[in-house]
Amino acid sequence: MTDFTKTSASRSLKNAVQDHFIPAEAPWSGIVRKGQTIRIEDSYGQQAIDTLFYRADDFAERYSNQDTMRAQGGAYIGTGTKIISNEGNVMLVMTADSCGRHDTSAGACSCESNTVRFGHGTKYLHACRDNFVIEVTKHGMSKRDIVPNINFFMNVPIKPNGEMTIVDGISAPGDYVELMAEMDVLCVISNCPQINNPCNGFDPTPIRVLIWDGED
Repeated sequence: MTDFTKTSASRSLKNAVQDHFIPAEAPWSGIVRKGQTIRIEDSYGQQAIDTLFYRADDFAERYSNQDTMRAQGGAYIGTGTKIISNEGNVMLVMTADSCGRHDTSAGACSCESNTVRFGHGTKYLHACRDNFVIEVTKHGMSKRDIVPNINFFMNVPIKPNGEMTIVDGISAPGDYVELMAEMDVLCVISNCPQINNPCNGFDPTPIRVLIWDGED
């Protein structure tokens, strides 16, 4: 049974085995081993962090937003959520969340979707799908391996009739989520570069990723 009691408050930053600064608009990827905890920190607040997970020894098994939502009976990711793969396996469990609103329905921005939403003059702007392609190709995958993702810290209210829209984020500087890996996973992040909707407060900012071993 997963222990949710060891959260950020009891962790020592100096004991982190990995500590990554991810610039505004940039991608990142790294391996999180079974039993390790990854913290994704919204360092400046109101910054959407698009995230994907793949099984480290078999990338064909990857995060499934449909299975994750169905397993927990809810549309949002929060403390206690089991991150489920397309094979029905638990990949990670969210053990801490200082924000309380994380989307997994709205997907990642792309140059194509930007033109539909905001006009053809935005097509040149960098997008999360570009970031994902950059990172997954480092691991032998392609754009065909990019699936619907988690948007940590992105505020997407869903109405009873199913309508949804991206609105101002509620995360404050230093807000974080922590997830404990139930298998070895590859984490792929796009620090969202979107400037045309409120998901980043119209001002993309840097983020931080830390990883601890299980005993820390």
